Amino acid sequence: MAERERIAARARDELVAAGLPVVVPGLYPGLLQGVEVTVDGFDDDAGGVCVGWRSSPRLENRVLRAAELNLPDDPVLVHQQVVMEAMLSAITAILVSAGFTVRENLNDYAPFTVVVPTGPSGSPSWGTRKEEMAPPCRPADGRGPSPDTSTGQRTSG
Repeated sequence: MAERERIAARARDELVAAGLPVVVPGLYPGLLQGVEVTVDGFDDDAGGVCVGWRSSPRLENRVLRAAELNLPDDPVLVHQQVVMEAMLSAITAILVSAGFTVRENLNDYAPFTVVVPTGPSGSPSWGTRKEEMAPPCRPADGRGPSPDTSTGQRTSG
């Protein structure tokens, strides 16, 4: 379970770093929209980290209303499917690029979602690199500020 939670947290981080809004666990239901990453605790093939897209509450309400009124030709139904497929494709591409294993979710109760069984263990691509932490080079003439390694402050030279 701890590994699934680690993968879920890392997936959320990668998707936010890519610029996608991510649903925060425990958020009020009327505010849910964006990427939703959940962890299923069951120890079976259906369990694991599940990732999907939540359209805006307004769009989801329109879809539900069209279904309740038995309006199979309502354009919102086609639009919602296109949105879901496009966003799931983007989510999948982002996660695969970041080093995750992503596969189709075979759970009929979780349509338009993918399963993420494994994730990278190293530093994220957007993380701080060693070269970012290196002090700047001192000019060749020996003048100008240089880092004071004892205090982390810059001093005049």
